[in-house]
Amino acid sequence: MSFLFGRTRSRAAADLPRQARELVLKLEGPNFPAKAEEIARVLSQMKVILQGTHDLDSSPDQIYQLVTGLIDEDLLHLLAVTLHRLPFESRKDTQIIFSYVFRFRPAAAAPKSDPIALSYVVCNRPQVLVELCRAYDHKESATPAGSVLRELLKNEAAAAIILYDDGDEPGSSAKGLNAIDRARPQTGRGVFWKFFDWVDKSSFEVAADAFTTFRELLTRHKDLVPRYLSVNFDLFFEKYNKILVQSNSYVTKRQSIKLLGEILLDRSNYSVMTAYVDRGDHLKICMNLLRDERKMVQYEGFHVFKVFVANPHKSIAVQKILLMNREKLLTFLSHFLEDRTDDEQFIDEREFLIKQIKNMPPTPVVSQR
Repeated sequence: MSFLFGRTRSRAAADLPRQARELVLKLEGPNFPAKAEEIARVLSQMKVILQGTHDLDSSPDQIYQLVTGLIDEDLLHLLAVTLHRLPFESRKDTQIIFSYVFRFRPAAAAPKSDPIALSYVVCNRPQVLVELCRAYDHKESATPAGSVLRELLKNEAAAAIILYDDGDEPGSSAKGLNAIDRARPQTGRGVFWKFFDWVDKSSFEVAADAFTTFRELLTRHKDLVPRYLSVNFDLFFEKYNKILVQSNSYVTKRQSIKLLGEILLDRSNYSVMTAYVDRGDHLKICMNLLRDERKMVQYEGFHVFKVFVANPHKSIAVQKILLMNREKLLTFLSHFLEDRTDDEQFIDEREFLIKQIKNMPPTPVVSQR
């Protein structure tokens, strides 16, 4: 009888995505508890097919049928859109389903090929990734969606879809990876730009998860991100400095300053760093951080300030500000965070900056790069 049981499971794997789609589409109507219970049952069955059980291993053939069914029924997009409305356990199951589906490769697939669902989404249905980001609009869906997103962001194509989403604009990722125009500056209306408000204005849990995803987007891919930041330099740093570095939230402010330092000191971002430290207005923001009443904000601000001072090719604007405030800076830095007596690296860096400022020529000098 095992062959009959196998056939039944195979039919179930192929049929579950259609059942789930029909049930999710009916969530708007009456009898929500009953429908939610049915959805929970179907999602739980999907999870079992993907994971297997203690008594029954998962079957690659059934997983393949389930994955292709999810694609054919456009259920990945529908689940991403409605994730916040699903019951708690169903949200957890959906997170697991997404995670397994986006990792699945058929046995015959080339070893370095992308999983079939991920390849389909980045080329044909990028809105799935956009909607997973928009899950940060709701506290119920933020954590499960964030977990899925960070797994997906290990793939550079998935990161590009999110960064280059720009609605219906020409060159937006809305029509898939191959439609992206990486040389065109963004309008700031795409989903990536919503992260600034999700990080700054959401509840603590949502903001913390959104920041973790935001950081992953900006630090993992060493070719994709420097080019993106160079093309969108003014828009990105205007928002970053105004919304995050000068946030009223202590947590947002501190972690954003720390991330800024990481971005600037990453070798792959050299051209971005030189452009950033050329701006006098950026230096003024940074000097204000040194005077913040909270010591950890001062400390993180110091690690950005040192990039300006240590730069051997300072712009005229930066030199003017440093020279105008030279005596005040020397006095201030000589007593700056004096209680960090065990931090030898900080003490050495502070002394180095004092020396650099002290040895600056009396008037600005045009830098020869």
